[in-house]
Amino acid sequence: MAMLKIENITYSVEGRPLFEGASATIPTGHKVGIVGRNGAGKTTLFRIIKGELALEGGSIALPNRARIGGVAQEVPGSDVSLIDTVLSADTERASLLAEAETATDAHRIGDIQARLNDIDAWSAEARAASILRGLGFEPEAQRRPCSDFSGGWRMRVALAGVLFAQPDYLLLDEPTNYLDLEGALWLESYLQKYPHTVIIISHDRGLLNRAVGAILHLDQKKLTLWNGPYDQFARQLAERRANQAAEAKKQDARRAHLQSFVDRFKAKASKAVQAQSRVKMLEKMTLITPPEEAKAVVFTFPEPEELAPPIINMDGCAVGYGGPPILKKLNLRIDQDDRIALLGRNGQGKSTLSKLLAGKLTAQDGKITRSSKLRIGYFAQHQVDELHIDETPLQHIQAVKPLEQQARLRARLAGFGLGPDQAETAVGRLSGGQKARLSLLLATIEAPHLLILDEPTNHLDIESREALVEALTQYKGAVVLVSHDMHLLGLVADRLWLVKNGAVIPYTDDLEAYRRQLLAGDEVAKPAAKPVDKPKKLSRDEVLVLRAEVRKCEERLEKINDMRDKLAKKLADPALYEAARIGELETWNRKYSEVMEALDRAEAMWLSATEKLEAASAA
Repeated sequence: MAMLKIENITYSVEGRPLFEGASATIPTGHKVGIVGRNGAGKTTLFRIIKGELALEGGSIALPNRARIGGVAQEVPGSDVSLIDTVLSADTERASLLAEAETATDAHRIGDIQARLNDIDAWSAEARAASILRGLGFEPEAQRRPCSDFSGGWRMRVALAGVLFAQPDYLLLDEPTNYLDLEGALWLESYLQKYPHTVIIISHDRGLLNRAVGAILHLDQKKLTLWNGPYDQFARQLAERRANQAAEAKKQDARRAHLQSFVDRFKAKASKAVQAQSRVKMLEKMTLITPPEEAKAVVFTFPEPEELAPPIINMDGCAVGYGGPPILKKLNLRIDQDDRIALLGRNGQGKSTLSKLLAGKLTAQDGKITRSSKLRIGYFAQHQVDELHIDETPLQHIQAVKPLEQQARLRARLAGFGLGPDQAETAVGRLSGGQKARLSLLLATIEAPHLLILDEPTNHLDIESREALVEALTQYKGAVVLVSHDMHLLGLVADRLWLVKNGAVIPYTDDLEAYRRQLLAGDEVAKPAAKPVDKPKKLSRDEVLVLRAEVRKCEERLEKINDMRDKLAKKLADPALYEAARIGELETWNRKYSEVMEALDRAEAMWLSATEKLEAASAA
């Protein structure tokens, strides 16, 4: 069977070994996800496979004439249309079509036409258009020149080009970092059906669970190929590490026992032979080293005080950028315990809504009411690029908190995984993940009541994404989330808003239904009918998540009931009904009405969570 064979490779960067005698075999046609810590050498491995770097030892063997393709950089901003840029990525088709224009020899013309038929050249434009559409380009946009689009969008065009060219080995390095949720789900589906070998570096658990059938783990300068999707790999790796740790502990105890005997009896002639034999046993013992445990990855969000609901209320709002509104007739409300995910294709207005909520845009029409004490934290990817590259993280937070002691500032940085070394390192020399952590720290440093996160996981590895989920779950403020990471959305969001056709409406089904609709080519707002199958038996972890959700709902109900009781007590005060205090009475009545609305919603959420848990227990 043809395959990619990585044999005993050794490679170092500036004297630091990335690979030492690493080997792996990937059969042709397999779809493999590469995982490993940031800086372990995943991208370097791609460059070695492509032949861009010379190995110090070992070899890489590929099938004869295998074509390797990857997204090296964004498409330049030329006058060529998007569709023609993608079509030109299939160099064989482009050169055959050019030759067909000038060829005169009848045999050669026949050969050209036969080859064009073999490579399905005549359906090429439809295939290219379909790929561009999947990555978010409407038919009209596909005819526009590349120069009309920003860098992030041109990266999508470059990705479309390599997908269209269909290399035998498709190498993708974090492709979802410049896609939205809709584009990421389309890519996931496309890769499942891709006819050749796919090797993908990714920290996106959804992609690694659904689009690949094996995981290539780069750890401690070695490569190990594990069959199965990411969750299966993670479970098996945890079991192996637990066994290794237990074996290492047992061996330590055995070594200590042997050494103790040697120390006690090496000087006694009567025991010299036994002591010497134990020395030999110690020398022969192959050392079992306990696995290097992943460093504890954390995000520590400061806790805001509680505000009365709602913290934001919109009544008939419209918003845009000076011209016709992008979004209109917005009747939305956010309470402090809300966890809201914004769904909808790029260009529909998710970022516009985020900016309106954050106060970075003003409403063109209607009324928006914010709690007077409301603090808002806002994180968007562009803010990572706006950090001062010549300043340290410590200087960044000193500028925000000039009166705080250095020890407190350093503790804040440590709470976001930025240790003493990173605190004093110029931002320009930090990794993408470290810069993202600093931006998240700056967004949350004032203990916001509402945290708006626009693609927070770009550049974060899997462990950091899990830590972010945990921090957001424990956070006592509201969260509005835009992300292509379905795993993050599924664990954090308990409400979904669909931004589409100038409106924002509640999406009443779940993320899995949204994914099915997108892949079916139907992004309608109304949820698909659910099949009435026997409920699937859930894993222990999934049941624990449901129990945690029920507990969270119960806590929310308890808090709102307390608030209602306090307001009821206030409204029972006869003095409030004196003529001079009628204005105050109206305010308290309005607050009571808002709390009752929140109570209705909380009860509905508790009921839904309880039903899901009961269904899971019965399955």
